Amino acid sequence: MAFPKYEDIVVEVSGGIGVIKFNRPKSLNAFGGNMIPEAIDALRILNDHSDTTFTVITGEGRFFSAGADVRGTELMRSMIDHKKIVVLALNGPAVGAGAAWFPGVADIVLASDKTYFQIPFSALGLVPENGSAVIFAQSMGVHRANEFLMFGTKLSAQDMEKYGIVNKIFPSEGFHGYVKKYLEEHLKDKDAKSMMEVKRLQNASTRDQRIVAVFNSVDALSERFVEGAPVERFKLKMQELEGKCPFHSMTVWI
Repeated sequence: MAFPKYEDIVVEVSGGIGVIKFNRPKSLNAFGGNMIPEAIDALRILNDHSDTTFTVITGEGRFFSAGADVRGTELMRSMIDHKKIVVLALNGPAVGAGAAWFPGVADIVLASDKTYFQIPFSALGLVPENGSAVIFAQSMGVHRANEFLMFGTKLSAQDMEKYGIVNKIFPSEGFHGYVKKYLEEHLKDKDAKSMMEVKRLQNASTRDQRIVAVFNSVDALSERFVEGAPVERFKLKMQELEGKCPFHSMTVWI
């Protein structure tokens, strides 16, 4: 099964493992360019790929993703309804949408030892995007999810492992190799169809609730923008950053 030539992601298939790799490392894999529509397309193709059991989502470079895009509704639906086992391989920090969208809907979460998670939405007048408030509460418990999402608490990979979000932590050096070896070992002596049936049975009772949560969060985010809160918060943040810039008030003489 052939894949189109993508600009902002790399897709590989090997030994029952399909890999979607965000490939905008210079912008810390922020969700710009064609990355979201290309990831949706790749997920749909891998969903029907006859030779894969695992679909790994990871990033190139030192960040998994710095987020910063509000067009992820269809990407979330494609992940929630994906038939294969979705493996999130966090090669580095996940911030904003990069932390909010993926960990709660992945079936397995693997992280490098340099990974951290942070969702600073409240500081920017935003709300947890794409149903993450409900999905994180399901995954890590209401009180921990509240602290993480309300206060923008920065959590290490070790914290998230303790909270039940991260399954395993691997060294950052050679991280993708560790992920591949880990999944290949399970493919050797496990029945692929049985593993995918575990996913289907677990997700059957939560699928509709998660889809509704995605659309409810879109409504809440729209209300925030109607009220103007994000605009004011972003303006204050820009003023704060400009105040820290050593060149901001400098007079240039010619």
